[in-house]
Amino acid sequence: MHDDVATAVLRALRGPGRTPERLLLTGWFSFRDGEATAGDVLAQQHMAAALTRAGIPYDTAWSPGFRPGRLCLETADPRAYDTLLFVCGPLHGPQVAALHARFGSLRRLAAGVSVVDPADPAVTGFDTVVPRDGTGAPGRRDLAAAAPAGPLPPVAGVVLSHGQGEYGERRRHAEVSERITGWLAGKDCARVPADTRLATDDWRLCATAEQFLALLPRFDLVVTTRLHGLVLGLRSGTPVIAVDPVAGGAKVSAQARTLGWPALVAADALTPDILDHWWQWALSEAGRSAAACHSMR
Repeated sequence: MHDDVATAVLRALRGPGRTPERLLLTGWFSFRDGEATAGDVLAQQHMAAALTRAGIPYDTAWSPGFRPGRLCLETADPRAYDTLLFVCGPLHGPQVAALHARFGSLRRLAAGVSVVDPADPAVTGFDTVVPRDGTGAPGRRDLAAAAPAGPLPPVAGVVLSHGQGEYGERRRHAEVSERITGWLAGKDCARVPADTRLATDDWRLCATAEQFLALLPRFDLVVTTRLHGLVLGLRSGTPVIAVDPVAGGAKVSAQARTLGWPALVAADALTPDILDHWWQWALSEAGRSAAACHSMR
């Protein structure tokens, strides 16, 4: 049976007289035109933790599009390292092959990767490959499966309205949505777009009201500019931050007052500070208890 990936890599790194003095940790999350997936980043966290436990100094190269201002492949000086470790994803394509050109003076290893073509220069350029699959040998468990992770953040359902032309010049929907989504982008949360609109010909939308009701209790809170985002969120016992996208207030404000729901923000009073205030309240025991009073579960 194969060793797990991290164990096999550490064994290769610690060969007689071969323990790295300084290692550069890379992956698809390092490429300017690549992509950082949750699995890739968890694989990085897994190997970073393993290297730390083994006492092997390392730096991680990040894509400047993903983590601006951090060390990247373009600014990493090959002379500062003796080893390069590439983790996760497929060993394929010119971006991986380019690592061998830029860092050709370093010992190069790949860990927890898929080997698409063993003869690909992206593969053959590595001194050691510890694959997860693709070689005909038994597969290894992906690095992300047992990677350390921090506390899980809240899950926010985002239910926004972009229409309602009946309000004419009082409509502030586009501006309000832009402010809300810009604010949410800076929150440590998992954002899940949801829509009260039902359809049977679009898999992205719920087909029945019951399907939408099944979704809402999975959220820790709902941020909405829709009347029914407010009503159905509270019906499900989920705290709601309701923003009225109509200048002067309209049906969202009226319904919040009818329900006695305090977390209501007017379009002309929408600021990050007021949203932060209601965010903290919605996730507090007081917010959860208030929402539970409206629940029909």
